[in-house]
Amino acid sequence: MSGRDMYGGDIYSGHQRTKKTPVPKVSAERDLVVEDAASGFCGAVVGFDRSYDGDFVKLEDGRGAVRLFALREAAFLIDGKPVTLVRPTAQPAKQPARSASGSTRVEGLRARVARTSRIWVEGVHDAALVERVWGHDLRVEGVVVEHLEGLDNLGARLTEFGPGPGARVGVLVDHLVTGSKETQLTTGLGPHVLVTGHPFIDVWQAVRPAAVGIDAWPTVPRGEDWKTGICARLGWGTPREGWRRVYDAVGSFRDLEAPLIGAVERLIDFVTEPE
Repeated sequence: MSGRDMYGGDIYSGHQRTKKTPVPKVSAERDLVVEDAASGFCGAVVGFDRSYDGDFVKLEDGRGAVRLFALREAAFLIDGKPVTLVRPTAQPAKQPARSASGSTRVEGLRARVARTSRIWVEGVHDAALVERVWGHDLRVEGVVVEHLEGLDNLGARLTEFGPGPGARVGVLVDHLVTGSKETQLTTGLGPHVLVTGHPFIDVWQAVRPAAVGIDAWPTVPRGEDWKTGICARLGWGTPREGWRRVYDAVGSFRDLEAPLIGAVERLIDFVTEPE
């Protein structure tokens, strides 16, 4: 048996002295101080260049001299140990996080003390959608949303509340169109009350049809309960089940119709602007 066969092959293969120690790769971040192994030039990374011969790093020494060095394997030293410099990976610019309303999200938010001013909406579904989309903004501003349980209660509630400087009331109204009952109940309420609204029969209809997976909201004849009629025509079961579909479909302002978005934004501005 030959000496080669006695050791199962090449007697030098796998010997510690034949193994190369891997050289770590280091991102050449700006101001990183390195030494060129060949010339001994020591400086901080100040930039990069590229030519037909490859990529180069710019090093600036303590006297302000700048030299170019090729980015080759094990060409530099850090603390006397060889390293391979590589160009840093460009990081995409971090975009500010957005709330569901499209405003800049305030991280680590602690809700401020509630303002005296309020926003009133007609019912629980209106309140839930406003919270769904504008909840973050309202907590930043310290605005409380309350529901009226019907627009017929508006006059009594305003008398009880007593709007005035620093105690404004913004009112969001469904089906606010010329000549409607809603318009008659919301006129002449004084300078400290702002009424805005949308033209839809119910706040459900202010959700874009595409968001709930339909082509359009069905027409329900006058005199028939609107929510019951919608659910019957769409096969949604009861109004409770229909509401769950509507609510779950709304993830941001993009799922709402423009008239509702504009109405709520005006109310928030009204109750938060300085007197």
